[in-house]
Amino acid sequence: MTVLGHSLPRLDARAKVTGKAKYPGDIDLPNQLWMKVLFANRPHARITRLDTSNARHAPGVIAIFTAQDVPVNEYGLNVFDNPVLCGPDAHSDTAHFSREAQTIVRWIGDKVALVVAETERQAEHARELIEIEYEDLPAVFDPRDAMKADAPRLHHGKSEEGVALESNVLRTYRVRKGDVEKGFADADVIIEDEYHTPMQEHAYLQPEAGLGYIDEEGRITVIVAGQWTWEDQHQIAHALALPPEKIRVLYPAIGGAFGGREDESVQIILALAAWKLQRPVKIIWSREESIKYHAKRHQMFFRAKTGAKQDGTLVAASVEAIADAGAYAYTSTKVLFNTTLTCAGPYRIPNVSVDAYTVYTNNVPQAAFRGFGAPQGHFVAESQMNKLAEKLGMDPVALRMKNLLRDGDETVTRAPLVGGHVSLVEVLEECARKFGWGEGEKRETRNEWGFENPVKRGYGIASGFKNIGFSIGFPERSWAAIELRGGVEIEHAEIFIAGAECGQGHHTAMAQVAAHALNLPLERINLHVSDTAFTDTSGSASASRLTTMAGRAILGAADAAMEKWHNEERPARGEFMFHAPPTEMIDDVDGHGQSNFLYGYVAQAVEVEVDTETGQVRVVRVTSAHDVGKAVNPQMIEGQIEGGVMQALGYTITENFVTKEGRVLTPYLNNYLMPGVLDIPERVDSVIMEFPSDVGAYGIRGMAEMPYIPFAAAVIAAVHDATGVWFNEFPLTPWRVVEGVKAEG
Repeated sequence: MTVLGHSLPRLDARAKVTGKAKYPGDIDLPNQLWMKVLFANRPHARITRLDTSNARHAPGVIAIFTAQDVPVNEYGLNVFDNPVLCGPDAHSDTAHFSREAQTIVRWIGDKVALVVAETERQAEHARELIEIEYEDLPAVFDPRDAMKADAPRLHHGKSEEGVALESNVLRTYRVRKGDVEKGFADADVIIEDEYHTPMQEHAYLQPEAGLGYIDEEGRITVIVAGQWTWEDQHQIAHALALPPEKIRVLYPAIGGAFGGREDESVQIILALAAWKLQRPVKIIWSREESIKYHAKRHQMFFRAKTGAKQDGTLVAASVEAIADAGAYAYTSTKVLFNTTLTCAGPYRIPNVSVDAYTVYTNNVPQAAFRGFGAPQGHFVAESQMNKLAEKLGMDPVALRMKNLLRDGDETVTRAPLVGGHVSLVEVLEECARKFGWGEGEKRETRNEWGFENPVKRGYGIASGFKNIGFSIGFPERSWAAIELRGGVEIEHAEIFIAGAECGQGHHTAMAQVAAHALNLPLERINLHVSDTAFTDTSGSASASRLTTMAGRAILGAADAAMEKWHNEERPARGEFMFHAPPTEMIDDVDGHGQSNFLYGYVAQAVEVEVDTETGQVRVVRVTSAHDVGKAVNPQMIEGQIEGGVMQALGYTITENFVTKEGRVLTPYLNNYLMPGVLDIPERVDSVIMEFPSDVGAYGIRGMAEMPYIPFAAAVIAAVHDATGVWFNEFPLTPWRVVEGVKAEG
């Protein structure tokens, strides 16, 4: 009996399409209160006066919380560098902040006060009555300016390594492989250019929302949408100075995440209010609040140089990458490492130098987003490869095939690609074959009346790779428990996992893995998920890791439970914590080290049409090829590919996130343009390939981020093929395209 490899319907499909599934904003409790947040709306300022007296006497107001109410006024995934609330009444220093530093707001989304009232409207009204005075401070919005010696300092705490910060540079990675100077001297052809990649809004369907209350066992309980219940629990516990077991976090249905729910938004403040008031407290952010006050994809600035011999053999590459961290660290240091690893591409290059920096500014904090630094790195690497192919007069596929990494080859950190067969060559070959690379026809340059046809057609291709799982020394683990119930035969299996179902189909995939491991029909599998009251950590729904890691945990728990079942234990419960192969932080001298334990591989080819008069770019056709190791549910993989393509299409073409001096100028979905149904390509061909990994259960290899990674470079190459214009930044808004075509003449 096997359900593995079959496109079974999602377990949550019917509840979601009928409206029965409850998201955090849908859940209410008796006697609940409502919360609203007073945000700073200043990019950099000191709060000199905060008067809540009028607001406290407003109708319906129950409480107003400020910095003095937070036991430990700090949080953060990698560095505790973010105050829960900013204000002049902080009661003590923290490890990162002095009391004085807690009076300072560093971006428009810093929280200053929490208003709790009987109704949402009363909370909104009272918020407007809070009196606040600021002393504006010098601000910096370009990370390149923030690196200068005379730039205003935004933090005076410590880095994630515990070293005192001496500037706005939060983290630096330095990679040296071979002799770069000699490599460029030996090159016959050199491509050198500068690039900029933009911020991007996650735009998940469900804005931030949640409900805090005290459960029947006296635990502070938060119902919220997140990506890692265990991490939310520990962040709350730290800020409230309570043991983690006093905190309970549970996830109902989650309306999308894409990395944007890894960091804390409403979790800590809901827990604080529920704890202080001993009543349920609910909050729902508006769409405007969501866009303005949660983190974005990192914008980055690059300088790249690539050298090759006349036959296309790569001999040298150097890259400088500067990432905008925004006001707080979030996951910036980890994102930057992925950019460091990928910015030279998935290629054999004997001589490489990379200098990468992530830098504090007064912009919106920038954080995890699907691809986690790899889309930015690949845009640079693959654009360089496409330009190199043009200069050499080589086919872009042939150039890549000559240089792609193979089994045993080393990355820029001089560590081999591990975790199974390196399938980059096979993936690119199959992508090109399925797409019909080299067989396409250009649109006629003149129409039937002899006039120049403004609509041009072009083709582009790009390859990519990315780590799967946590890396650079972070302990990677995932827990599961299985309880088998019945008499002579197993009547049903209770599966306990913590992994977040953000819409990707994780719970369905894990049910299929469990059913296969236990040799049971799917209807005998019952899932108990995403509640710290009865689950340990599964790690986050990120890094394309969850199917790989949780699948191994379920396999181990199934073996443990079956052993007890055969020993006549009833019920038979087995628990298992899977630990991935260890990784290490690259060294500070030359960036060497085995930073990852598993990789995913992808190639994409696209066909576009460009209207050179209006600047409209239309993606006509996409072929996206992926090595998934073992396809648990092929239809869900196709959904991931199609969704990833559309999200990357928005990043590349339509989504223009605009800020000015730290303020968001596109806070609505009518001026931040998401792709719509009419933007969907005519065809998206999903190519699923299976080269089993050495790590995942049954050879599973995560793939959720891969469809995103090389897409921008492939589209830019196709637009160049159509117009003759290279674009080194995007999105390809009509104005940018028209101006580029005009400049090219």
